[in-house]
Amino acid sequence: MKLNTAQNDAVRYVSGPCLVLAGAGSGKTRVIINKIAYLVQQCDYKARQIAAVTFTNKAAREMKDRIAQTLGKQESRGLMVSTFHTLGLNIIRREHKNLGLKSGFSLFDDQDQMALLKELTEDEFDGDKDLLKGLLNKISNWKNDMMTPEQAAAGAMNEHEQVLAQFYGLYQKQMKAYNALDFDDLIVLPALLLKTNTDVRAFWQNKIKYLLVDEYQDTNTSQYQFVKLLVGERMRFTVVGDDDQSVYSWRGAQPKNLLTLSQDFPSLKVIKLEQNYRSSARILRAANILIANNPHVFEKTLFSTLPEGEMLKVLKANNETHEAERVVGELIAHQFMNRTTHKDYAILYRGNHQSRLFEKVLVQNRIPYKISGGTSFFARAEIKDMMAYLRMLTNPDDDNAFLRIVNTPRREIGPKILEKLGTYANMRGKSLFAASFEIGLEQHLSGRGLETLQRFTHWLVGLSDQIERADPVEAVRALVRESHYEDWLFETSPSPKAAEMRMKNVSELYKWIVSDLTGENPDKEIKSVKEVVQRLTLRDMMERGEGDNEADQVQLMTLHASKGLEFKYVYLVGMEEGILPHQSSIDEDNVEEERRLAYVGLTRAQRELTFTLCTERRQYGELIKPTPSRFLDELPFDDLQWEEKKAPPTQEERLEKGSNAIANLRAMLKK
Repeated sequence: MKLNTAQNDAVRYVSGPCLVLAGAGSGKTRVIINKIAYLVQQCDYKARQIAAVTFTNKAAREMKDRIAQTLGKQESRGLMVSTFHTLGLNIIRREHKNLGLKSGFSLFDDQDQMALLKELTEDEFDGDKDLLKGLLNKISNWKNDMMTPEQAAAGAMNEHEQVLAQFYGLYQKQMKAYNALDFDDLIVLPALLLKTNTDVRAFWQNKIKYLLVDEYQDTNTSQYQFVKLLVGERMRFTVVGDDDQSVYSWRGAQPKNLLTLSQDFPSLKVIKLEQNYRSSARILRAANILIANNPHVFEKTLFSTLPEGEMLKVLKANNETHEAERVVGELIAHQFMNRTTHKDYAILYRGNHQSRLFEKVLVQNRIPYKISGGTSFFARAEIKDMMAYLRMLTNPDDDNAFLRIVNTPRREIGPKILEKLGTYANMRGKSLFAASFEIGLEQHLSGRGLETLQRFTHWLVGLSDQIERADPVEAVRALVRESHYEDWLFETSPSPKAAEMRMKNVSELYKWIVSDLTGENPDKEIKSVKEVVQRLTLRDMMERGEGDNEADQVQLMTLHASKGLEFKYVYLVGMEEGILPHQSSIDEDNVEEERRLAYVGLTRAQRELTFTLCTERRQYGELIKPTPSRFLDELPFDDLQWEEKKAPPTQEERLEKGSNAIANLRAMLKK
C-alpha cells in the first residue's frame, strides 16, 4: 500500500526533531517501519545506530518482524526495537558499576514489592492491603517523577505523606541490600545516570544516532527525560503519538509532554496523519465530534474515504443481566445473518467488574470468548517457584526468592527456623543466604534445624558454581531433578492430571532457558543464566495482560486494554453517567480523559458500533436508576439510531432479511 502525502513527509523528514501526530487508524506503524527503512537505505544510517521504543513487548515484536520483512534480515541486523523498559535494562546491564550494582541484580515484580513493603510496614500497616497498594503506587509515582526519598520527604504535604516517604527510604535501602531493582527503576536509573554522568551520556548518544518513539502520549516524566537525554543536542528523533488517545494519567502518563516537546525543541516539525484507514465515515465523524469537546494543543480532524456505513445503534436494557443477554442475543443474530467469525466481535467496557455477566451469558450460549488480561504464564505458582530458584542462583542476596523456595518442596525448614535466621541476618546486615553460613548463627540456631538449613544452602552453592564454571544447561536440569519438584507437584496437586499440566509448564520454561543459553534464540545479547533470568522476569512484568488474539473467540476487554486494536463489530456497553464517564473522574473533574477513553472505544470499530445502557443497575447492593452518558448526547444525532425511535422495517427490508436468513441456513446445512 502506497504512503499518502503526510505519511511520506513523516518518513522523509530526518534533519531535525519530528512529532508525528497520528490519529486513530492512520497508519502510524507503517510510518515508523518505512522511516527506519528510509534511514538505512537512503540516509547512510546503519541499523545498529537506530533505536525504536514502544510500550509493549507485543508491539515491539510485531514492529521487529515487519522491519525484517521490509529491510531483510541482513540489513536490519543490530537494530534496537524494544520497550522502554528493555532499553533501560540493557543500559543498566552495561552500566551497573556506575550505578553501584553488582552484575547479577534481580528484578522485583509487584508481588515481590508487596511482600517487601508488607515486611517493612508490619507494625504500622499490619498487612492492610489497601494501605500497601497506596504506598506502592506512591513510590511508583515518586520514581516516575524522578524524586528520591529525600526529595519526597521534603515535598510531603502532610504527616501521612511524611510516613510514606520514610517507608520509601527504607524500601530503597532494602532493595540496594538485595541488589534488586523494580519496574520503575528500569527507566529512572538510566535517566538519572545519563543526566549526571557525561561519559555514559556520550557513549549512549553516540550509540543511538536516531531514536523513534511510539505511543509518545503515554510517556511519563522519567520516560520523557530518558528520551531527551538520549537524543541530546543532535536532536535526531521522531516521536509518534495522539493526544486524543492519552488514557493513562493514573499510570503517570503526561499528555502535556507533547507541549513540553515543542518548548524544549523549538525547531520541532509537526506532521499530522489525519486519514483514517480503519473505520466507516459515520463512525469516524461521530468520534471527531465527540473529541472536539476536549481542548487541544494541536488541532487535527480525521477523515475517511471509506463508505458511510451503518448507523450507530443505541440499545436500552432493563438491568445489567438484561444488557448482557441483549448484547449476546444481538451478536448471535448478527453472526448468523452475516456469516462472520467470533473474533470479528469485541465487547468493550470501562471496568473489569462489568465482564462477569457477559461471560456467564456467552458460556450459556456456548460462544467461545477471551478476556484480555488472563493468567500470565509467569503468574503460575510452579513458574514463580522455578524463577525464584533461578533468581536465587544468580543473586544469592534475593531474600524474597529465598523465602519462596526454602521450603518448596518441604524441607522441614519451618517458620521458627526462618525467624531465627531472619533475626540474625538483620542483626548482621546480611542476606538470609549469606547469614546461613556464618559461625555466629550457631548461637541462635543449632541441631537439626541448622543442619537442614545449611544442607539446603550448600546445595544452592554447588548449583551456582556449576552455572558459573561448568555447564549451565546441566545445572538447570539438575536443579529441577535434585529439588524433587515433580514428586512434590504430584503430592500437592488436586489430581495427577493437574500435576502433569504444571510439570509441563516447568518443562516449557526449561526449554526457553536452554534455547537462550545454547544460542537457538536469535537474541545474541543473552550470554549467561543471569541475563536469561533478568530477561524472563522483565518479559513476565511486561506481558501481563498482553494476549494473543488469533483464536476465533469473541474479545472481552476494558477500554484501556483495547487501545491499539481494531474489530469489525464493537459493542460499547454501560454508556451511563458514573460508569463512562467514571464517577471518580466526575468527582475529580477529569472528564476529559474519560472522553478520550470513549473516543478510543469508538475508533476501535471498523464497520458497526453498538452502544448499550441500562434503565436500572445494581451497584454495591443498591438499586440505582442511571442517566445516559453525556457522551451519547455529544454524538451527532443524525448518525445515532436509538432503539425506541427506530422506524418499522419496510416490506423490501423484511423480504431481504428473510432471504438472507434462508441463504445462511442453506449454507450451514451444506456444511
